[in-house]
Amino acid sequence: MEAETEEQRWSVVSWPGLSAVLIAVSAVILFGIGTDLPEVKAWGYVPMLAGVGLAWTTTVRFARDLSVIAGALALISAISVEADISWGNILRMGIVLSTVVIVPFLITRYWFKEKTIVYPRRYGVPWTKLEWAWLVFVIVVAWAVLPQYFIRTGVYLNWPAVTQWHEILRLFIGVNAVGLWDELFFICTVFALLRRHFDFWTANVLMSIIFVSFLWELGYRSIGPVLTIPFALVQAVIFTRTKSLPYTVTVHLLFDAIVFLTIVAAHHPDALPIFPGV
Repeated sequence: MEAETEEQRWSVVSWPGLSAVLIAVSAVILFGIGTDLPEVKAWGYVPMLAGVGLAWTTTVRFARDLSVIAGALALISAISVEADISWGNILRMGIVLSTVVIVPFLITRYWFKEKTIVYPRRYGVPWTKLEWAWLVFVIVVAWAVLPQYFIRTGVYLNWPAVTQWHEILRLFIGVNAVGLWDELFFICTVFALLRRHFDFWTANVLMSIIFVSFLWELGYRSIGPVLTIPFALVQAVIFTRTKSLPYTVTVHLLFDAIVFLTIVAAHHPDALPIFPGV
């Protein structure tokens, strides 16, 4: 294996780069293509195993980090992440999604003895005017765009038509819980591990491919990637620049609040007529 210095960043046109691309391809098959064509889903493990195997011919640090990402994706792929708010699915998803956040943190922190996965809170530094303005911008854009996407394409049907108060509450909790998990896993874990070995945009694009593949299975289909790819890319930028997980999560949850309202309004337009023009 080659030696890897602390400052070294691999090019995507390299053996480590190919390894990471293979992991991203596996996510596309497992969560994207495999959602629509279940018979091909199992083929997603082929590029995953190839990527991990190739990684172990490069450097130990890179191979370990990529193996952590691959292992987490393999565990997620063992369950369905399609929108389902039944108690059984909530429990199953809760256990698996919590595991792929907690275990990589424990492995990297206490086995690898590295602080790659961190949850910065920027104590004592207030949010800037620009950061507050961005929150307003997110609300305005989400309100203008999400109802058009969900309702006009019919993708809201990928979420249950909740009617009872406890169903609405479970949907609200589920949407927000997954939103929080997205940041803890895709940004704080996947992006952080890739960022150790690649430049910012290479790591960001690779993470976004994995992120958007997951969102496809979750229900963001049709033209969903047109919205979710920029969102995933921007979230990594926000996290890196603000060095604040609470702020990054706030951006995401504001977006998801509009998602929740859109889904409910789409299923029950007369009861919640808050999105005119759709």
